[in-house]
Amino acid sequence: MPEIVALGEPMAEFAATERGRLSTVTMFRRGWGGDTSNFIVAASRLGATCGYLTRVGGDEFGQSFLDLWAREGVDTSGVVVEPGGFTAVYFIALDRDGRHSFTYYRAGSAASRLAPQDVAPGALRGARVAHTSGITQAISDSARAAAVEFMQAARAHGVAVSYDANVRPRLRPLDEQRVTITSAFAQADVVFLSSEDAAHLYGDLTPDGVTARVLERGARLAVLRQGAAGCLVATADGARAAVPGWPVEAVDATGAGDAFNAGFLVEWLRGADVEQAAVFANAVGALTTLGPGAVAPIPTRAAVETFMREMHATREGRRAV
Repeated sequence: MPEIVALGEPMAEFAATERGRLSTVTMFRRGWGGDTSNFIVAASRLGATCGYLTRVGGDEFGQSFLDLWAREGVDTSGVVVEPGGFTAVYFIALDRDGRHSFTYYRAGSAASRLAPQDVAPGALRGARVAHTSGITQAISDSARAAAVEFMQAARAHGVAVSYDANVRPRLRPLDEQRVTITSAFAQADVVFLSSEDAAHLYGDLTPDGVTARVLERGARLAVLRQGAAGCLVATADGARAAVPGWPVEAVDATGAGDAFNAGFLVEWLRGADVEQAAVFANAVGALTTLGPGAVAPIPTRAAVETFMREMHATREGRRAV
């Protein structure tokens, strides 16, 4: 049975292969996206046994996701295929200065019809971690209820709950998302959030202040992703670790946070302490930025371990000079 199970929204990805506005570009690279789908693919590539709960349309994009998850070894017994439904899509544009912008077409998608009954009684049997996100709760009222059911079922079965804030003001009013997301923190064992999420939720609080606020809600671990700078990890028993990032020449950060979350949890489940898990997660996130798209660049465990050995060897060589 899967040790990590995620619930959420997959989205077909179309990334422009030339710079410019969507109104002017003509060529795109098709891939896969959606925060929790990215997460579960990353966790599987990193060596965990994984399962996914979602709804996809009975369209070619839905089939593409089923094929992807099958190749990655993700259990899809909890995926509902809607014959008349459609799978959401998004487009990534790259402007002349290298900044990305995203355009989404997701309203009314199959995933937006996720509901509490999609969390089957046996969906979390044997699992160790159940993962969902703020985006999942923002796409529809029924999906928000499904995420609550998912987290409550996990807690009832003694499964650790992992939650990524992933605040998206374009999906719901920010005041509403603050209530939903911080309420989810109270159900979670591990909370992930980015610096951007923290700014939306807590304004100009310091990183230590942000993690303290998350832990006050009842989480055991708060992990604040800080991009290229690394991350800050704080625990309910007072431990704190600021873990620097790995220097890379980033190409595209799409999905890097999702892959980071997977890296942290997979390593943590393997017995690493939180600082070791953060070092590994930073490497996973860094490597995911080295190629375009959310899924294609996600590394395998072997690639991460090779990268870390090479970086350590380089550092030791510099010290010896």
